[in-house]
Amino acid sequence: MKQRLLRVVAALAATSLATVALVTSATPSYAAGESYVALGDSYSSGTGTRSYIDDGTQCFRSTYAYASLTAAAKGYSLNFRACSGAVVADVTNSQLGALNSSTRYVTVSVGGNDAGFADVLTECALPAWASDCAGAVAAARTFISNTLPGRLNALYASIRTRAPGAKVVVVGYPKIFMGEDCNLLTFFSPADQSALNNAVVLINSVTSTAASAKGFTFVNPVSRFTGHAVCDSTEWINGLSNPTRESYHPNRLGHSGGYTPLVGGVLTGTSVTATRSVLVKAEDRAEQQAKLQRKYAAADRKITPKLFRPPTKARLQELAKEKGIDFDAWWAQVR
Repeated sequence: MKQRLLRVVAALAATSLATVALVTSATPSYAAGESYVALGDSYSSGTGTRSYIDDGTQCFRSTYAYASLTAAAKGYSLNFRACSGAVVADVTNSQLGALNSSTRYVTVSVGGNDAGFADVLTECALPAWASDCAGAVAAARTFISNTLPGRLNALYASIRTRAPGAKVVVVGYPKIFMGEDCNLLTFFSPADQSALNNAVVLINSVTSTAASAKGFTFVNPVSRFTGHAVCDSTEWINGLSNPTRESYHPNRLGHSGGYTPLVGGVLTGTSVTATRSVLVKAEDRAEQQAKLQRKYAAADRKITPKLFRPPTKARLQELAKEKGIDFDAWWAQVR
């Protein structure tokens, strides 16, 4: 009787161990993490943080971007497809292939390049006598209102089709200015800054509407970045920078203190903080992520960064001649 009891206990133990082994092998480990795909443009890739992974492209993907920090904080398996210069068509053609039925989380920011924001900033940075800032902003607003909604609707539908079970967070843009331009080589007037900020409000509104129509969550960063714009005491957005590709993009503080708690919190449903240990984990993943993104490099190299072009003396002299302005007298005043 005793031997029979021992055989039953042994059999039950073996069954339990087999069950545990089966469950363990079927459940992804926390180290592997749930699948997170980051889509979008330079505001998602991390352009502006001055440190980029070596993936053979000009996407300027940074371990300091909010997607990288969120993935590091939560142990997610990140496919970092966001790329500087991307328009909606680039996201559709080059980035959506990373999505599948196993994708658990998706973030995306796109639309600013479609609206030509880099070119609008370039125009508005000129002095008033040389600039048609109002016309450039008006053209961007017309595009945002009339053309962008259709592009976003099609993109969001494709995201849902490819990743039917994913939580999708659509990320908006912060206001760049708060009434001051402290950079010596740019000439954004208060009126220019207000017009540019209002265009950001418009694109966020249009994007939010399109996101909601597909059941996606929209995150608006405007309030969180208030007090941290260009020329504020603690900038989260770069002003005119060297190299110029860094200009008018969120810096490391913008991603760690601005986007990461905001986007990461909504995406994961829990608090996300870019602590020192999180930053180290993100940095440690740089080569792993670079290796992953090199697989897509041929397609990514077709995407051209959309860069702000600051006024140059030669360009201003040319415009002054066209408009009958005494350049030397004006230059002496601004210098």
